[in-house]
Amino acid sequence: MKLNAELCSLLNIKYPIIQAGMAGGSTTPELIANVSNAGGLGTLGAAYMKPEDIKQAVGDIRKLTDKPFAVNLFCVENGNVLNDETRDKVKEELLRIGKSLGISERDIQFNAAAYFEEQFKVLIEENVPVISTAFGLLPEDKVREAKENGRIITSMITTVDEAILAEKNGADIIIAQGADAGGHRGTFDLTKYENGADVGTFSLVPQVADNVSIPVVAAGGANDGRSLVAALALGASGVQIGTRFLSSEESGIHKAYKQKLFNSHEDDTVITKVFSGRPARGILNKFIEEFSMEPLAYPYQNSATKSIRGAAAKHGDGEFMSLWSGQNLRPVVKEQSAAEIVEEIMEKAQEILG
Repeated sequence: MKLNAELCSLLNIKYPIIQAGMAGGSTTPELIANVSNAGGLGTLGAAYMKPEDIKQAVGDIRKLTDKPFAVNLFCVENGNVLNDETRDKVKEELLRIGKSLGISERDIQFNAAAYFEEQFKVLIEENVPVISTAFGLLPEDKVREAKENGRIITSMITTVDEAILAEKNGADIIIAQGADAGGHRGTFDLTKYENGADVGTFSLVPQVADNVSIPVVAAGGANDGRSLVAALALGASGVQIGTRFLSSEESGIHKAYKQKLFNSHEDDTVITKVFSGRPARGILNKFIEEFSMEPLAYPYQNSATKSIRGAAAKHGDGEFMSLWSGQNLRPVVKEQSAAEIVEEIMEKAQEILG
């Protein structure tokens, strides 16, 4: 079994470790660059970023590294209609929950700003080497443009059927996300799987590897050398890691969020839609417990809860933040530099393999 696998050759990296593209400000240029400098592939979570902010971040990353990196975007069509009656009920609920944080009616907005076309254009113009997608697949014209410009495409999937579709669509690498992964579920069709496909990483990976001919990366529950070796044994070419890099020194998450990661265990996470309207795995807190109605669809719920999440950050109150986290929380989730995390994972994997 080789650690310098096909994935490393394709991505021009030293180690088969990808830092997950977590949106919302956690993936700082320092985190991305230091993962890439250590031999992995750093990823900018750019789904919520305006095009000009992506351009700035890419420039900042390039000041810190000359190694390859990725940028992650959401590929999701907003066909949802915002019902006035439901919107007003959600607003009342958020005002009730956010009262202690000083939230007023004008703070709660229901926006569906879509920047995908402009975001993708920036990735091409700025010569981003790896384009990473979640929630769906790149449209055919974007795949063609990416290929013509020599870009590598990674696509997150949660079932074998999605993996087959992704390969046919032109993906170069499959990110097989198990149900134990933190953050948003990458499932394409939420009408079929209300809370995302419920297949664990180490059941999903070998079945995907048997049904596609491109490299497969295990995502969910992989956070140390043992899980890297296990993923390789099951047919993966590497691992994608999110939660452990959230706990890194370079992570952009709030210190209250980071402390929740350090103090939580494997049974403290749940799948919830109440923050964004899409199912995501995070640490159970008061907001999840107190939001007592069906949330709006994405992206309206995500927009509506933004003010509460922002106010919670100002107050340092983790009970009202979205605390995305995977299930594999102990004992390795601790504050270290990104480079130390990569090095520790590889040292343990090499020790196991002799």
